[in-house]
Amino acid sequence: MSGTLYGIGVGPGDPELLTVKAFRRLKEAHVIAYPKKQRGSKSYAQQIIEAYFSPAEKEMIGLVFPMTKNMDVLTEKWNETAEAIWKQLSAGKDVAFVTEGDPLLYSTFIHLMKIMKERYPNVTIEIVPGVSSVNAAAARLQIPLADGDEQVAIIPARDDYEAMKKALEDHDCVVFLKVAKVMGMMIRLLREQNLLQNAAVVTKVTSKEEIIWNIEQLEGVELEYLTLLVVRK
Repeated sequence: MSGTLYGIGVGPGDPELLTVKAFRRLKEAHVIAYPKKQRGSKSYAQQIIEAYFSPAEKEMIGLVFPMTKNMDVLTEKWNETAEAIWKQLSAGKDVAFVTEGDPLLYSTFIHLMKIMKERYPNVTIEIVPGVSSVNAAAARLQIPLADGDEQVAIIPARDDYEAMKKALEDHDCVVFLKVAKVMGMMIRLLREQNLLQNAAVVTKVTSKEEIIWNIEQLEGVELEYLTLLVVRK
């Protein structure tokens, strides 16, 4: 019998936002796998679970997911990752793969699950949902995401003024993820739509490095990747 692959959301940053079920599955799993950066710095998900688990007490394996659009490199690395996980599963070990936020919301686990199902169709997979940065940001900023018949959208921010404008026009509340690279454009858009006063920006929400920004002072500021923008009309 092969082991079970668990996709476990470990929350947005605060270790106390790890769910009871996630903690139990991590404790019971034989192996904890986590995304590993190529340059040696700890991944965000790894930092979160280190509040509870260490390599001294739990077998842990870091898996590299290169930040590239080169399909040959990506295919090779994804295949290596799938093989590394299958090696553990085929030995009868349960593997818990951790990801920040939720495993099925813009997560590395989505692609991993797809590859595992394609290459090893008999593998047993269980997903443990986690608190997403979207929910965490709403809580920290005390901004309701939706009420009654209101509509909320989760949009990966991109350098497309008209598309971002339409997202704002079509919804009562919009959470823009990965906004750091286009913050200047977003500020211009919000100003032109008279929505600056309705917007809030937070980096690494709920973590020890959390920063809640004054959006009026962000033009020209270089922001961390894990920054999001909430706009409620």
